[in-house]
Amino acid sequence: MSHADAFEVQIRHVNDVLASREARKPEMGRVLLVEHDPVITVSRRPGAGNHLLASHDQLKRLSVEVAQTDRGGDITYHGPGQLVAYPILDLNRLNLGLHAYMRLLEQAVIDTCSAWGVVGVRDSAATGVWVSRNGSTGKIGAMGVRVKRWVSMHGLSLNVAPDMSHFGLIVPCGLAGRAVTSLAIECAAAGRGTPGMADVTAEMETNLCRLVRDAAARADEGRAAATDPQVMGSR
Repeated sequence: MSHADAFEVQIRHVNDVLASREARKPEMGRVLLVEHDPVITVSRRPGAGNHLLASHDQLKRLSVEVAQTDRGGDITYHGPGQLVAYPILDLNRLNLGLHAYMRLLEQAVIDTCSAWGVVGVRDSAATGVWVSRNGSTGKIGAMGVRVKRWVSMHGLSLNVAPDMSHFGLIVPCGLAGRAVTSLAIECAAAGRGTPGMADVTAEMETNLCRLVRDAAARADEGRAAATDPQVMGSR
């Protein structure tokens, strides 16, 4: 699906989630999973456009679109072979601040990678998920979000087996000198085959939904404790 078409789908789901909140029947939300046509998305962050390295002619020859985006972050690439997840979640219902939500997205990528023996880690200096091998690190999962009245939009991407040369068209996420990697690269280095996109999609769906349900359960427990007369009387 094109980036523009997927954005319109996101907006419809955001409006649905907001409507359920306004009807006093707040839902946890929805998870959208997609592969995009080749596209470079550039955020509104000052200087993000400077991280586009390719010329207009080069982009045209490769059929790579450039699109502005209202998510956080910097510049990134999406294309076939990369799984993109757009969780449209009521963060009020889940009692999640932005920091906790970003860690949830990272955990979904970490858990998904682990299903194929790939160890993803966090970097305290850079949002996302990284893989270390032979003394170097590569970014395998990127995050960029926006919230509208505390309903989330945009989300994460996981490199399964995209055309890695397309990342050379940009400075990925604005992080100069930091490499990118994929499940295909990491599995091949370990002598394992590349997982299929359908299997990775199913694993990501399972992990994201589990993490969201766990957050909802914690939120419900917190609300119940806050209104329990015995708990309130002991304060």
